Amino acid sequence: MTATDSALTALSQGWCALSLLHGRIESHIERALQAGHGLSVREFSLLDVLSRQHNGPGGHLRMHQVADSVLLSQSATTRLVSRLEDRGLLSRYLCDTDRRGIYTDVSEAGLALLAAARPTNGAALREALDEAARNPQLAPLVAVVEHGGPAAA
Repeated sequence: MTATDSALTALSQGWCALSLLHGRIESHIERALQAGHGLSVREFSLLDVLSRQHNGPGGHLRMHQVADSVLLSQSATTRLVSRLEDRGLLSRYLCDTDRRGIYTDVSEAGLALLAAARPTNGAALREALDEAARNPQLAPLVAVVEHGGPAAA
């Protein structure tokens, strides 16, 4: 095995550990949000992004910006927005200055649900990280997450 092979193996193992940590956290949060609030992780993330998007007129995000923020394709984001709109949790409307632009905004019901779900999300994240920290393969990654990453060190 060459040094390059060894480096690639370590890189692959690191990626597998990171992927495992992400999957466990997301799965734990998904179960908690579904049980407590009838929300998926993606729905929670979308409502959270939209709730923080503006302070007054002109600060809204267009659909493609929303898609980038929640790491979904534009078509998947549109379907997700439609489901949340059907539930009365958000609305879409045309941009005043560019009729091709579509904005989204969280409704009062969406804001109330989000406010109720935020503590559940936080508690589930804490539980998932605590559980993962007991796994020697994942503990170093948990430490990085808890301390804000290498830049914060």
